Amino acid sequence: MNNHHQNARTTFHSRALIVRRVLKEGKSAREVADGLGISRRTVYKWLARYRAGGERALHNRTSRPRRSSRRLPVERVATIAALRRRRMSSLEIAFSLSLPLSSVTLELRRLGLNRLSRLEPKPPVIRYEYEKPGDMIHLDIKKLGRIEGVGKRIHGDRSKRARGAGWEYLHVCVDDNSRLAYTELLPTEKATSATCFLIRAAGWFERHGVRVRRVMTDNGSA
Repeated sequence: MNNHHQNARTTFHSRALIVRRVLKEGKSAREVADGLGISRRTVYKWLARYRAGGERALHNRTSRPRRSSRRLPVERVATIAALRRRRMSSLEIAFSLSLPLSSVTLELRRLGLNRLSRLEPKPPVIRYEYEKPGDMIHLDIKKLGRIEGVGKRIHGDRSKRARGAGWEYLHVCVDDNSRLAYTELLPTEKATSATCFLIRAAGWFERHGVRVRRVMTDNGSA
């Protein structure tokens, strides 16, 4: 599928239609232009391209230049990258290579080396997963605001506010190994609600063949 400019008047199919109507149906360029709502110059352009390159020439051409005179040679870019990895600043690199500071800054941005933090190797991601389902389950609570009626983003009246809607709490339990999850939407996040939720969650997991052995929480007050 071709991506066309938002103001383009023709597509590949309409260009092929131009060619067919003129060369096969014998219509004039003026008739085709009037019928498609384009200029005769556009009709002549696509006819010339078709005669020169066939149907393939009716597709969009790339707008990318064949060469960019402002881009630095690959070897010079590699040198800039090497100096940057030795913790040299953009100004120091520009001075040592006799290059404009703007050119060095642009190349470092393209290389993703414009910030010193990006020179540090990313720490390895340490993942763990318990061997069996039930060896560890994780508990957490998400606080959610209740929505009562249509808000001001819809009706536009900021004087109308829904007050006292309150909160509700999504209690979540996820098994570390299988990622099997159990949730309940409860009115509070107090210790009683959290404890009863854990009991129900453990029973639910057991009915699914998972015996809970360890529990991890964020050490919240509940």
